[in-house]
Amino acid sequence: MRVLAAMSGGVDSAVAAARAVDAGHDVVGVHLALSRAGGTLRAGSRGCCTIEDAMDARRAADRLGIPFYVWDFSERFRDDVIEDFVAEYSAGRTPNPCMRCNERIKFAAVLEKALDLGFDAVCTGHYAILRETASGERELHRASDAAKDQSYVLGVLTAEQLAHTLFPLGETPSKALVRAEAEARGLTVATKPDSHDICFIPDGDTRGWLAERVGTATGEILDQSGAVVGAHEGAHAFTVGQRRGLSLGIPAADGKPRFVLEVRPVSNTVVVGPKEALAIAEISGSRVTWAGAVPEASAFACHVQIRAHADPVPAFARRDDNDGCLVVTPDEPLHGVAPGQTAVLYDGTRVLGQFTIDRTVSAVPVGA
Repeated sequence: MRVLAAMSGGVDSAVAAARAVDAGHDVVGVHLALSRAGGTLRAGSRGCCTIEDAMDARRAADRLGIPFYVWDFSERFRDDVIEDFVAEYSAGRTPNPCMRCNERIKFAAVLEKALDLGFDAVCTGHYAILRETASGERELHRASDAAKDQSYVLGVLTAEQLAHTLFPLGETPSKALVRAEAEARGLTVATKPDSHDICFIPDGDTRGWLAERVGTATGEILDQSGAVVGAHEGAHAFTVGQRRGLSLGIPAADGKPRFVLEVRPVSNTVVVGPKEALAIAEISGSRVTWAGAVPEASAFACHVQIRAHADPVPAFARRDDNDGCLVVTPDEPLHGVAPGQTAVLYDGTRVLGQFTIDRTVSAVPVGA
């Protein structure tokens, strides 16, 4: 097969490309330039997609003896990921930019271009497993290494995208083995630290970054009764479940800490309350996609996961084919769920699909 290896400049994508070469594929490496800030350099282990990363990717490709190119996707990344991130926060929602990047850039724009150029598949260093059914359809499963499993952020992939994707690291038992392999292959990225945080906010200051783009505006922090208990400089800086940074002027009557329960961007207010009020009995949403075959039944048992590193919770899902929405009722309440988050559904290790959470139903009635 002709395989396009997406090389971020990290150890995972370098080893994935190497394994694709070992498998006998005709491999070409490509690094995605997602920022036009020419002087952008990496700061420790924060962020990715910098000049340093591009150079690391090129050195890895040279070591593997494969052609290497840099593709400029900065404009598409700005429109589909960064602007979406700002818009979602401004609407009082909590987006996951990694999901959007996988959905719209790495496995949409890049794959589309790769297929147009005659490639058969895109190879990445994600930790997930692809399995083929008896009928030839592909299923997306959790990685062997639970600590590195990235099936959640890949839950946005469709059956068509899975058919043209390779994840060579999925069956690897641990990241330590990947680093050891990289060292044995003479790849200089063998000891390079993993990137973390949001790649386009490398200093990790999401609140400050948003303030520069959305601006600041003083607003009120309310308790569940509607009483003013504090002030803030912009509702966009808060997310459901947040505890730190509230600076409440009036403590709770019971002396217990309070958490963000709701963000109201129209009135620029934030509602806080006790931790118990974060319990959610039901979630529903739209923008549903299926990672393979669509479940035959309109209602089915599953597990739901609402964050990349959250534990999956047994649940029951109901599909409304009229409006395209999914309603999920967990066996036990979920906590800290915010509109805008992604809910990924599993059947054992298999990813069934995902949706964007639009509505939540509290397990604790107001005033209870």
